[in-house]
Amino acid sequence: MTKWIGRRFDLAGHETTFKTELIAGLTTFLTMAYIAFVNPSILEAAGMPAGAVMTATCLSAAVASILMGLYANLPIGLAPGMGTNAYFAFFVCGVMGVNWQTALGAVFISGTLFLILTITGLREKIIDAIPDSMKHAVAAGIGIFIAFVGLKEAGIVVKHQTVLVSLVDMTSPGAALTLGGLAITALFLAKRTRGALMWGILTTTFLAVIVGVAKPPQAVVDLPPSILPTLGKMNIKAALSLGLIQIVFAFFFVDLFDTVATLIGVADEGGLLKKGPDGKLHLPRANQALTSDAIGTMVGAALGTSTTTSYIESSTGIAAGGRTGITAVVVGLCFIIMLFFYPIIKIVPPQATAPALVIVCVFMLKNLAKVVWNDFTEAIPAVVACLAIPLTFSISNGLALGFILYPAIKLLTGRWREASWLVYVLGILFILKFVFLTG
Repeated sequence: MTKWIGRRFDLAGHETTFKTELIAGLTTFLTMAYIAFVNPSILEAAGMPAGAVMTATCLSAAVASILMGLYANLPIGLAPGMGTNAYFAFFVCGVMGVNWQTALGAVFISGTLFLILTITGLREKIIDAIPDSMKHAVAAGIGIFIAFVGLKEAGIVVKHQTVLVSLVDMTSPGAALTLGGLAITALFLAKRTRGALMWGILTTTFLAVIVGVAKPPQAVVDLPPSILPTLGKMNIKAALSLGLIQIVFAFFFVDLFDTVATLIGVADEGGLLKKGPDGKLHLPRANQALTSDAIGTMVGAALGTSTTTSYIESSTGIAAGGRTGITAVVVGLCFIIMLFFYPIIKIVPPQATAPALVIVCVFMLKNLAKVVWNDFTEAIPAVVACLAIPLTFSISNGLALGFILYPAIKLLTGRWREASWLVYVLGILFILKFVFLTG
């Protein structure tokens, strides 16, 4: 069995082991598990039953992640995405007054469009069209972004009316625990402990229970809530009405480029991007990865949740050594197990996962060294893309600004032949996106 798994996922070719992949999958899952509790709380604002949404969230994450592992053989976990779920609940269902059944129909249609574009090969061409300097910069920008998200969720970085963000009182138990967790995880890394990030999360969670930041579980096992209230309730016919075309396009556009940027970012961190005959970096099995993402969105909508997408938290598993689809399969299986053991998983606080996300940022920032700094037509769009991702709290916004600047600067400097025709097309599309999709 072990030999079959090794051949099936090419463990030797990726210079990894089953144990390493298992630990990597558990690490990624622990940093993603929050979505099972956050997603229902957000979609509940749209009138959806929280219990059913939690079950749909775990099942869609399981299906999409396992498909990514088996079909694409990539260490990338998937689940309903943050950002699109807020757009779903607060703008589409809240501001526009669309019922959640119709909104789910719009999500399903966007997933179908993803699949069509993937089959035609256009999504893979978009990945290939991204200049190498931008690929490295996006990876670094995602690193800063997930560190910022981790510190924000842990309560270290807080809102400030004058300077936007500020530092919390560092003598508070939560802040002290986060710093302590960072030191503990750094110790595991310095000692080259296998699964250092996972052990850091588990150790910090144990300390969180001791100091009262996290509550001990009230139970070990429990039956998951019924999915029947949301299962198959999407209204595709209503979503096809002319008035919802913009909504469908918004779901489609945001997830398309969030997914592309995430795949590029995590793959670059794991050394999974390979140089092709043209000398440019390419993502092997990109089409299979994008197909898994598209099917995940369609399955998620049918089960009862917003857009399913590739997760930037997959970087933690890659940092733990994950290189094959076994990592993603483990993530998917963990989400299934979570349905029954969620009282235990629920106690993992953001103060325990934040240190892992900060350390992943350290790993991903090294990608900036690969940017061609003495060529300003390459460096300036790369830096803008890198900075815009965390500062606008959006991966697609960072990619958009980079794609607008890159062809513009190449054109103005008379080096327009260095950018492919698709880069110019995407630059125009991103301009249209800012003009027409500002909501």
